[in-house]
Amino acid sequence: STQSTWETRTAFFNMSNKQNSTFKTIEPFLLGGLSGMIATSCIQPIDMIKVRIQLAGEGAKGAAAVSPFSIASQIIKNQGFLSLYTGLSAGLLRQATYTTARLGLFRSMIENLEQGGRKSTFGEKAIVGLVAGGLGSVVGTPADVALIRMQADSTLPVEQRRNYKGVVDALTRILKEEGVSGMFKGCTPVVGRAMSLNVGMLAFHDQALDISKQQTDNYAAQQFIAKMSAGFFASVFSLPFDFVKTRIQKQKPLADGTYLYKNSIDCAKKIIASEGPMAFYRGFWTYYVRIAPHAMITLIAFDAMKAYLAKC
Repeated sequence: STQSTWETRTAFFNMSNKQNSTFKTIEPFLLGGLSGMIATSCIQPIDMIKVRIQLAGEGAKGAAAVSPFSIASQIIKNQGFLSLYTGLSAGLLRQATYTTARLGLFRSMIENLEQGGRKSTFGEKAIVGLVAGGLGSVVGTPADVALIRMQADSTLPVEQRRNYKGVVDALTRILKEEGVSGMFKGCTPVVGRAMSLNVGMLAFHDQALDISKQQTDNYAAQQFIAKMSAGFFASVFSLPFDFVKTRIQKQKPLADGTYLYKNSIDCAKKIIASEGPMAFYRGFWTYYVRIAPHAMITLIAFDAMKAYLAKC
């Protein structure tokens, strides 16, 4: 009887350890997706304005700068306040796929590198950020295509609008009308954006956090410096890719069935020729106000949920 009781207890603890090990494996992916969805819910209106700014003055050399406030007021006046949240369902799906993968992969790989108490170098963090961002972005591209199209739809002539009812309708119609390739339109700049954003957001965040810990013992100051650094460098590195991505994913076929932009390189060349190289940074501060809070909220939510689960 004593032996039977001991065997039961041993089996229970083995099962418990196995469950804990499994959860530890999926934890960074689960928390990554949830934290990204929380951040997107907060900054969706800013993302909407950012997309409209990138589409303003398309093809016009030396296009005048567009104020984010005038864009916002125009959207609210013509379509109502809730239209600022157009594409939220696609944005949430994008985070559930893209951020789940990129943040989960980054944290998992960094934890493996830092086993035994060693600290990963900035170079290692950058390489891991590139790999995690690239892989995660491929998974999230279909939702990204749906998001851009939903946000840009009202800028098209009425007869050319797609009028997607939601992310499911968008993905279903894209697959039916354009095939699998349509769901991955703009994948190259999406991957480039994600890789550059991941390096800026995650690698610079961890590096800034390590440096700030050497300079101050104030926890709030450490976190502020790290999160602000993450948002700034993520914006600087990723905006040109984001600009090209938006243009490619939004476009519709011309009268002869061809597209204005054949690929990412062709798009970049035409933007430089018709609008100048600085067009890639049009709306930088709006983009920064979109990226920095998103990066900060994502990382804060991730750390908070991780700390809570550690106490359970």
